[in-house]
Amino acid sequence: MAASTLDIPEALTDVPRARWPRHIAIIMDGNGRWAQRQNLPRIEGHRRGVASVRRTTEECARLKIEQLTLYCLSSENWKRPQQEIDFLMHLLEQYMIEERSTIMDNNLRVRMIGRREGIPNQVLRELDKTVEMSSINTGMWLNLAINYGGRSELVDAVQAIARQSAAGVISPAEIDEQTIADHLYTAGLDDPDLLVRTAGEMRISNFLLWQVSYAEIWVTDRCWPEFDEAVLHEAIHGFAQRNRKFGGLTG
Repeated sequence: MAASTLDIPEALTDVPRARWPRHIAIIMDGNGRWAQRQNLPRIEGHRRGVASVRRTTEECARLKIEQLTLYCLSSENWKRPQQEIDFLMHLLEQYMIEERSTIMDNNLRVRMIGRREGIPNQVLRELDKTVEMSSINTGMWLNLAINYGGRSELVDAVQAIARQSAAGVISPAEIDEQTIADHLYTAGLDDPDLLVRTAGEMRISNFLLWQVSYAEIWVTDRCWPEFDEAVLHEAIHGFAQRNRKFGGLTG
């Protein structure tokens, strides 16, 4: 379904648009726990989680949120049972194929952030095809963090800068915060305003360690398969009530 003319949800009618987040990042947690509570296999939680991805992506596009970053697969997730990893890879490949019409209908621009090493070639092939297809779009950035780890991202950035320094392209004295930001996987993207975590966990879990330095954190007890438009609106409303001082003073 294509993004329609903006109809402000009732939960947000009292919130000025200027106070909405421009970039929302989400740690999608609790698929397995949700499945266990339903007496279902863990993989069914992951399958239901895809429906939440679709709902959330479409609603963010409809609300004209500028960027949405989803924590799909962390670099630590490879420690899970091989059967679950295989299913996650299959689900990711399937998503890249089946959601292309949704991506195009909603004018989304897809970008992957994370290391490509370890991801099966057939998954990368479909991912690259979707990224290329969506490159003509002009709407919301949908950033998919796959095989992503905040610490490994910083290591990769430091190594890239060190190579440039060794080659005489940049001197150590010239390295500043912008230099580092320009070498992260998210180079060219704005930092998140709002970081949402589901399933009640109070951890960042190695996600966007540099980028969320000043993000507002909002946690819900809902597991990811239960995350819907109403919870998204609640998160945006909660964000709008925060007094963002960025280390300074207000009022």
